[in-house]
This record gives sequence, structure tokens and C-alpha cells, in this order.
Amino acid sequence: MTTATATAPSTADEGTIVDLHRQHGPALLSFLQGLTYGDQQRAEDLLQETLVRAWQHPEAFEGPYESMRPWLFTVGRRLAIDARRSRLARPAEIGDGVLATTPDPCDVTETAVAQLDVRAAVGTLSDDHRAVLDRLYFQGLSVNEAAESLGIPPGTVKSRTHYALRALARCLPGYARPGRTAA
Repeated sequence: MTTATATAPSTADEGTIVDLHRQHGPALLSFLQGLTYGDQQRAEDLLQETLVRAWQHPEAFEGPYESMRPWLFTVGRRLAIDARRSRLARPAEIGDGVLATTPDPCDVTETAVAQLDVRAAVGTLSDDHRAVLDRLYFQGLSVNEAAESLGIPPGTVKSRTHYALRALARCLPGYARPGRTAA
């Protein structure tokens, strides 16, 4: 007893794949670009992988449909979904541009410049604001300890801290924390 899969070749011939690419390649590439949000390189990779799948599955050419286009689009869509899931499962990739603009952590020049900028900005604060920041951030005291040390209520410590940090954020716009804006 022989079956169709037993007598079918294990791969499609090269001419068939070339014809398939010529007939359906541009439309499939355009479709895949939409699925990859316009990423030409990924769309081309997916097109190539789709054609490899067609080459590996010659039984698809013997299907009941008139055109291979629906089969190719279905395979391409599934490959795009799998590729997206795979990328989302890994940490985000970054390009060389990010690395070129990221300061070297071993470079003491950047640290020294930042320290000078912060020192100059702290110098613009009032004595009351500077004293509160000194107690909280440089001496490591809690709000209650800073209030006791300065002889003021804890609410005043919190208020002065808030306004001092706002003033620093205005003086140091390049050092603002992500997601926070200076008011």
C-alpha cells in the first residue's frame, strides 16, 4: 500500500520555488512588512523562511486551491507571529547608537562634571532648603531626625525637601529622573 506522501519528493525543485517567488514574492513581502511594522530586513528574512517552508513541503503544491498565495500568506503570518513572540521573550536589543552615546562608567570626567553641576545647583538653594537636604541626603537622617536636629516640625522638613528638589530639577534639567518632569 503506497501513499501520496511516500511517493512525493521530499523537497520542491528549484525552478518551482523561483516561479513561486516571482509570482507571489512582492505581494508577500509587502504583507510581511506590514506585520513587521515596516522593518524591511525582518520582512525579507520572513519571506525567505516562508519560501524555504514551501521548498520543504512540496505537498502544499498539490492542495485543492488554485493559487499558493493563501498558503504562503498563512505560513508567513505564522512565522511573523512566532518571530515576534521569540523577540518579546528575550531582553530588548539595542543598537550601536545607544552604546556610542552612553558614558563610560569608568570615566571619572563625567562623574566630576556631574558633581560640579550638583554642587553649583545646591549653592543656589536657600540656607533652609540646603540644611534640610544636607540632613536627609548627605547625613542620612530620617524626616523625624532631621526635624529634631533643625528644631522644626516634620511637615516643614517634607515641604522644604519638596521645594528644594524642585529647585534643583530646574537647575539640573539634564539630570532629571526618567518619567519625572520639573514643575
